Order: sequence, then structure tokens, then C-alpha cells
Amino acid sequence: MNVLFAYYVPSGGVETLNRQRCRALRGYGGEGHCLYFRSGAGLQNMTDLSVTVTHDDIKIKQLVDAGRFDAIVVISDYLALKKFRMLGYDGPLILEIQGFGPKDVARYELEAAVPYVKRYASALLTPFTPHIDELLEALYPDMPRYRIHNCFDADAFGYERIDAPRHPVAAWIGRIEDNKNWLEFLLIGARLIRDYDKQLRLRMYEDPALSAPDERARMELWIDRLGLRDYISFYANVPNAQMNRHLSEVGDSGGFLCSTSKVEGAPYAILEAMSCRCPVLTTDSDGVSSSVYHDRTGKYYELGNITHAYEQAVALMSDTKLRETIRTAAAAHVRDRFAPRRYCERFIGMIQELRQRGEKRRRFI
Repeated sequence: MNVLFAYYVPSGGVETLNRQRCRALRGYGGEGHCLYFRSGAGLQNMTDLSVTVTHDDIKIKQLVDAGRFDAIVVISDYLALKKFRMLGYDGPLILEIQGFGPKDVARYELEAAVPYVKRYASALLTPFTPHIDELLEALYPDMPRYRIHNCFDADAFGYERIDAPRHPVAAWIGRIEDNKNWLEFLLIGARLIRDYDKQLRLRMYEDPALSAPDERARMELWIDRLGLRDYISFYANVPNAQMNRHLSEVGDSGGFLCSTSKVEGAPYAILEAMSCRCPVLTTDSDGVSSSVYHDRTGKYYELGNITHAYEQAVALMSDTKLRETIRTAAAAHVRDRFAPRRYCERFIGMIQELRQRGEKRRRFI
């Protein structure tokens, strides 16, 4: 079974997802190929995979014809549905929604997608993301929809025992833009340094090429305003093969990963942290609901409530029994619920079902 996964740029959670599932499908007789319309930092992580980077229609046509794909999965870019049909692809064409950021943006995009999806798509695919599921139910009641937890290979990306820093570390992973809510992380960090532990250090992992320039300028001002310049370090485009060491180090330091997003689809950074025994403090950003259960596999705080975030962070760092319970349960949860075997079985079943529907339709015509 050959599948093409198409997306804008190899970066962030989608790059991780594509890499994970392409490798997982190999164990089930499948072969995944990734098409990105422009280059990105994530290409450094995909050296063993089949990847094409182009926005040229002639080259995409050649790729599609040569690949003889059993299905094409287009992530987010609903305009590309028309492109693939116009280029002659007549097999299952699936629009996958991993998230559009803020809820108002998600509604706008999914409403704009309606004519493209209804005319060109075969089905919709999502992880378990409540606000997206509600929109799809309202906008696409008659469209085949599949919900599959994203896959995660805990054997390939997990805890590694290394020398921990002498001071606790609070880490943040994301783009420097409004929905990722970087300012809240700085405010939480400043409060922790001021009132809990002056030795605490902050780390921000990001892809600078994807940051919003005005947001970065604001961030620099806030770092100085909060007096954090000597406490914060930035890590740009760390290869994924090294991130398990970073997250294991954060966990063993006595610190945590802080996810401050306003809305998320199915964030991989949280799964990666949990797999590395790095406890997570997060907003209830919707898509995290299948991975984080309060005081069982992580902790929630109320979006915008710095005092509540501070209190939950202190509990996570100071209550050693609860902390170890969360670390152990989180790693086990990722290994079970997001197992590649589960993903591949459901994904392959989806493709087979859609191909059978297509064959029946062609016979009827």
C-alpha cells in the first residue's frame, strides 16, 4: 500500500506525524511518501524517508503518476484537493485536519473548505479534537469521517538517563505567535523564579523561521521587562533525534514542560515529553484531552490565570510522590494509546474501506 502525505512545510507536529506514520506503515506492508510545497527545518529529521519538496504542478503530476498511490492524504490545505483531482488522481483523497489554531480561525477555514471538500474529497480524517469534531459534524454531516489517534513510537523516542542540571528547568516548545501564547510562559516563569526558586531556568524550543516578527519583537521587550534575560535560553531547530535527551533532562532536573497554547489539535510535543518522563503542565487547549488527565498523566491550569499556573507548577515540582506517579503513568499512557500498531490497523482499514467504496461507485456508474 502506497500513500502520499501532502502538507505546506516540514516543520512542527505535522512533520513529526508524517515521519512517525511513514516509519510505522513499513511494518505493515505500507510505504509512505511525503510531499511538502516548500522547504523547512524538519527535513533534517527525515533522512530515511521518501520526501519531495516542490510546488510545481508538473513535478507533482509526475510524482502522482509514478507513485500509483492507493490514497493521498492532504493535511489542512483544502485548496490542494482540487489540484490533485485536476492533475488526474482519481483514488481516495482525504483531507486531514490536525488543527487550524484559534477556534474562530478553524471555523472560518472549515467553512471556506466546504465546496472543495464536497466536490473533491473522499473523506475527512482527524485525531480526537473536540472543537474540530463539532465543526465537522455541523458542516459535513454526510461526508465520511474518521477519527484516529496520532501514532507515537515510544521505543524510538523515550526516556534517556543523563546527568541532570543542578537547577530545575521549565521548558516551552512552539512557534513565537499568539496562539502558542509565549507571553503566558514568560509570566509563569517569572513568578516561579520570584516566589519559588531563584535557580529555576527557562528554555524555549522553536523554529525561528516560523515565528511572527512582530511577536518576536514583543517577546524581546517582555523578557527585559520581566528581568528574565539571564534566566532564559533559546534552542532553535534541535534535531528530533536529540529532543528525547533534552526532555529527559528537563524531567530529571525537577522541572516540567509548560504548554500555554490557547487551542491545540493533537500536540506532539506533549506526547514526546510524556514519553521521556518529563511532566507536563498545560492549558485545557482541547486537543490535549486524549493525552493529559489532571493529576494522573499531567496537570492542567486555567488559561490566563498565572496564579493558578504557579500553584500547579509548584505542586508538580515539590510533591515528589505525585510527580513520580505522573511521570510513570504518562509514559505508560503514551505507549498504550498512541501505539503505532493501533494507528496502522485503523489507518489501513480506512484506506481499504475507501477504495472499496470507490470501486463500487465506478461499477455502478
